Amino acid sequence: MGAQAGLLLWLQLCALTRAAYKVWVPSTDFEAAANWSQNRTPCAGGAVAFPADKLVSVLVRGSHAVSDVLLPLDGELVLASGAGFSASDAGSHPDCSAGAPALFRDPDRFSWHDPHLWRSGDEARGLFLVDADRVPCRHDDVVFPPNASFRAGLAGAVRVRSVSALGQTFTRAEDLAAFLASRAGRLRFHGPGALSVGAEACADPSGCVCGNAEAQPWICAALLQPLGGRCPPAACRDALRPEGQCCDLCGAIVSLTHGPAFDLERYRARLLDTFLASPQYQGLQVAVSKVPRSPQLRGADAEIQVVLAETRPETGGAARLARALLADVAEHGEALGVLAAAVRESGAPVGGGSAAGLDGPGPGAGLVGGAVAAALLALLALLAAGLLVRRAGRLRWSWRLQAAPAPAGAPLGFPNPVFNAAPSEERAPGGPPSPAPKADAPGTSHSYFINPLFAGPEAEA
Repeated sequence: MGAQAGLLLWLQLCALTRAAYKVWVPSTDFEAAANWSQNRTPCAGGAVAFPADKLVSVLVRGSHAVSDVLLPLDGELVLASGAGFSASDAGSHPDCSAGAPALFRDPDRFSWHDPHLWRSGDEARGLFLVDADRVPCRHDDVVFPPNASFRAGLAGAVRVRSVSALGQTFTRAEDLAAFLASRAGRLRFHGPGALSVGAEACADPSGCVCGNAEAQPWICAALLQPLGGRCPPAACRDALRPEGQCCDLCGAIVSLTHGPAFDLERYRARLLDTFLASPQYQGLQVAVSKVPRSPQLRGADAEIQVVLAETRPETGGAARLARALLADVAEHGEALGVLAAAVRESGAPVGGGSAAGLDGPGPGAGLVGGAVAAALLALLALLAAGLLVRRAGRLRWSWRLQAAPAPAGAPLGFPNPVFNAAPSEERAPGGPPSPAPKADAPGTSHSYFINPLFAGPEAEA
């Protein structure tokens, strides 16, 4: 209980100092069903076998009756209070199958770089982390629960702020190195990688870059290993891949250029309270982090990436939220410390579905380097000059190579909105696509206006 109470106190201190921490999830406990070949703990009277050539530390919490135990060449069984083993005849329990021992699975299968194996200390409903941020970042505190046994594989150079294991917290590199070289450390950490501590906590209110860019190949390999190393297909066209994410996703990415007054945690809280609490955005997952700025863009070396991920692209919720965030920046950007915003959206859902809520321009589109200009269709210019439409039982199009008198009653032309409308601003590079009420092609945005050719009764078939 003393170790658990100390851990809780330490985690509360992390919360007060705004320090981020990641908690290791899997264990090598004897009672964890996932550690056994049949995904169940050994039954009473059964045989138990550990990998002979693997180092492992196994915490045993209860009492177990076994007929045989095959121990590893080097390892340990840590008995909790009241735990132990007793001998039993093979097959004495009706649920035990005779002959086949329960095999303890390979304890080396757990990789430090596997995002599945970590839990973030600041998780909240509606928020998620991109894959690279799910693994401990450079400024994070790492916690291995003191009431569980574990074994973690290392690859490459890993540096974090601190490591808590076996009831101790290591903040100095020399103390951690001595622990890793000890037998207790070798039982719990393995692999060719190097683990070190000593990085400072993130002291920048606008957040810090995670620092896992070099480790992302290992992160993605571990994440996709159960899928055969390949990403599942996205459910939309023109899917997006945010910085730090291993696979494409459907939704939108809002990029914020921030000033010194920007506070990342305050902005996360604003997203949760002002936007994600609204029913129209239910089902969306949002990730907010500081990422390196694209080398093609000038200015600051980092920006804020807001990822709006959709589980059901046909709803169009990410597009609506992206435009709401742009409008929010237009109105409150100075108070939030946001200098500029840009948005990218994925395309239409795969399968011919249409995304709801995409009719109408975003109210904050002016922040994306200027309003998105209405694309001028060349065909209309040709129609205005040389295409005559006449009605003879049905709508018919005729090309005239030379000027000719039009039949009586036939319309000679129409006001061309291309020349009647005020000139629009030119679209800025990287700006949001202009929305259309109806997509002519999946995944493509179009500008539009009402065509007077088909607006009046003369156009009826």
